[in-house]
Amino acid sequence: MLSYQQTMEYITKAKDGDVEAKQILLDENENLIKCLVGKFKNKGENYEDLKQIAYLGFMKAIKNFDLSYGVCFSTYLVPMITGEIKRFLRDDGIVKISRVIKMQRQQINRYLEEYKIKNDGESPTIEDISKTLNIDEGDVVVALTSCKATVSLFEKVEDDDSSGGLELIDKISDEGLEEKMIDKIMLKTLIDELPTRDKKIIILRFFKDKTQSETAKALGVSQVQVSRLENKIINALKQKIE
Repeated sequence: MLSYQQTMEYITKAKDGDVEAKQILLDENENLIKCLVGKFKNKGENYEDLKQIAYLGFMKAIKNFDLSYGVCFSTYLVPMITGEIKRFLRDDGIVKISRVIKMQRQQINRYLEEYKIKNDGESPTIEDISKTLNIDEGDVVVALTSCKATVSLFEKVEDDDSSGGLELIDKISDEGLEEKMIDKIMLKTLIDELPTRDKKIIILRFFKDKTQSETAKALGVSQVQVSRLENKIINALKQKIE
């Protein structure tokens, strides 16, 4: 068992990107992590998935732990890991993200934490993530936005090609709030299944707040083409929902 001083020394090394130090700290707290994960075993999620989320909380704890706190690292770990799991259960409970997207998101999150620790808090580009993890750039964007998708469907999007704000869900359905919620859940699943180009158009227009002109420039096509493709995609989604 590590002493308080040894733990602080390993945390300092881990913050500087020392992989061995992080592994030693992980081994030292493995039983605590398993215990915390076990408290959520009846929530309907896979145990291994929850353990990966706990490891993400562990990495965040190393990054955020202040040596001047004057508390044991294990004491600090408890709320960090518990909070990470609760956020996962809360976000994942709104819309059941496909298992592939979920696993990619976990893989990307782990890479992000490692990258930020090694690069003084800087974040990698989408291209960096794609090349390092061998995941298509479009899938990287989908994975990163998957937790935010439910909220984003209701966010206003200013469009300089038309008047007023837009909501993707409003373009799909004009029903009441309860019907919109049902549509929203179905819509998230359908977006995940779109071809790469169509998915990018939807992501850029309704998740990244890009206008049709900006989207056209990003895809190397005309604004008119984006407008036609967007309407075609939305109509196709609408037919599948209805």
